[in-house]
Amino acid sequence: MSTTHVVVVMGVAGTGKTTVGPLLAARLGVPYAEGDDFHPEANIAKMSAGTPLTDDDRWPWLDAIGEWAHGRAGLGGVVSSSALKRAYRDRLRAAAPGIVFVHLTGDRALIEERMSQRKGHFMPTALLDSQFATLQPLGPDEAGVAVDVAGTPEEIADRAAEALAALDG
Repeated sequence: MSTTHVVVVMGVAGTGKTTVGPLLAARLGVPYAEGDDFHPEANIAKMSAGTPLTDDDRWPWLDAIGEWAHGRAGLGGVVSSSALKRAYRDRLRAAAPGIVFVHLTGDRALIEERMSQRKGHFMPTALLDSQFATLQPLGPDEAGVAVDVAGTPEEIADRAAEALAALDG
């Protein structure tokens, strides 16, 4: 299976974007970019200190992801980004109009448990509530699919690839 779409794997912290993203990219035969790598150092420092990012903090980060996505237009790619608000997704779509979203969803308790098991990640579990409070799920007019994060990363990536294939008809 391959795609020429740029796919954004989105969701709150702890849903497995960084784990599922590369697996999905491999299934689709396209490169993967880690969204966290696009954050300026100031954003990482802020989150590491347990301070949620503001929209003003996020715009340069989203613009950098959008630039990467624009460069992959017609070639395909997978990038991770929380993309929690519609306005954030609109900004990404403005940069790369053909973008498609895979929203990783799941039970809060499962996500919190997975976050608590992560080693060396800058996002503390304490910010999970702010992530859920900010989240605006995909609207019916947004190109994308929701995929539950129950199961193994491989199962989640398989479900995401199948859902994307169904979108293409």
